[in-house]
Amino acid sequence: MSHDTVVLKIEGMTCGHCVARVQKALDTAPGVHEAKVDLESGTAEIHLDAGADPATLIGVVEAAGYAAQAA
Repeated sequence: MSHDTVVLKIEGMTCGHCVARVQKALDTAPGVHEAKVDLESGTAEIHLDAGADPATLIGVVEAAGYAAQAA
């Protein structure tokens, strides 16, 4: 099965706890195989099932308390 890669710009992360919260939210999102959240760049690189809706990922990050948009 092929995978897509999505990069999100995440606003509001200020510490390791923030990263862990976003990481956990993305790791449990449907279709996500791997997520790498980076505090320094304020981004998340997400590998997900081909055909999965990237907009869902923005909703997952926002539900965790952070603003997100496609990078």
